[in-house]
Amino acid sequence: MRNLLDIMDLSTDELDSLIKTALDIKDHPEKYADACKRKKLATLFFEPSTRTRLSFEAAMYELGGNVIGFSESSSSSAAKGESVADTVKVVSNYADIIAMRHPKDGAALVAVRNANVPVINAGDGGHHHPTQTLADLLTIYREKGGFRGLTIGLCGDLKYGRTVHSLVYAMSRYEGVNFVFISPEELRFPRYIIDDVLEKNGIPYLETSDLEEAIPKLDILYMTRIQRERFLDLNEYERLKDSYILTPEKLISAKKDMAILHPLPRVNEISVALDKDPRAKYFEQTLNGKYMRMALILKLLGLDGKPSDETEDTVRDVIYDRFRCPNHRCITTTEQELRQEFYSVDEEQGVYRCVYCDTEIRK
Repeated sequence: MRNLLDIMDLSTDELDSLIKTALDIKDHPEKYADACKRKKLATLFFEPSTRTRLSFEAAMYELGGNVIGFSESSSSSAAKGESVADTVKVVSNYADIIAMRHPKDGAALVAVRNANVPVINAGDGGHHHPTQTLADLLTIYREKGGFRGLTIGLCGDLKYGRTVHSLVYAMSRYEGVNFVFISPEELRFPRYIIDDVLEKNGIPYLETSDLEEAIPKLDILYMTRIQRERFLDLNEYERLKDSYILTPEKLISAKKDMAILHPLPRVNEISVALDKDPRAKYFEQTLNGKYMRMALILKLLGLDGKPSDETEDTVRDVIYDRFRCPNHRCITTTEQELRQEFYSVDEEQGVYRCVYCDTEIRK
């Protein structure tokens, strides 16, 4: 049984295949109108969502299937204290596939471990958001014709921005890609991803706080909002929220064919004056997300007519209950009777990482 926990669950061949299927769906929707007849998608959204939830629902309906689920935790038994594990065990009895969003990092792993139908991670806290990355990849592919040799600028909240984390994982597998990380010091890209993905594979990257200096170099500019919901200290949020605002004036030095992406919702980090600029692709991104989610549903349900191997768990020597995860956003802080799990990154130096949220500790 295949699941999609993070974008690395999909090989580059599978990503290319999903893009091909999505493009065919776009051009020939009638071929897929009954592909999921009598199938049910459960959308378990413990966190607010517009684009992701509605695009999943639209995707399933356009494939001829049906949708059940909830759009906020207050309308589910989570409001009574039910665990994620129990919720997905129950819903697995009612649906053929589950798409779940949750505010806690690592919640998707709990769902995968407890469901008996395929699970799609629709966003777990500030951790991963693989289906947004699928939308991003299709948008980039349609604009640039491929991925090799691109310089991609990621701007805004790079610390908590799960969309940019997943995009870097995906794009790092293509040759010649360069990254420019543009953020305030407090919201810099997570060190564990830089170490594990970029440094380890010799992928060039630049960290800067200067958006205007970076813009002329970029083929893709991926803007993100400063996420109020990820901050414990609202004063810190107020101080950082307007760090970057993209305006027409700031694009004077940009490439004429640069593509501007944004996972949405935006607050004020992209001026509405840019919406008619031919480089603005963020609304097309939302449509591309529907096509890619349709392709993904077909794949995970085994309805795309292509062979698919089960996802293999990463083999790690796990240490149980010796440490506690210090990340207050980790699912281990709230999930009923969930054991603390860490794996060794560098045993000699005493470096360990939480299995659920990837938070690193040193002992």
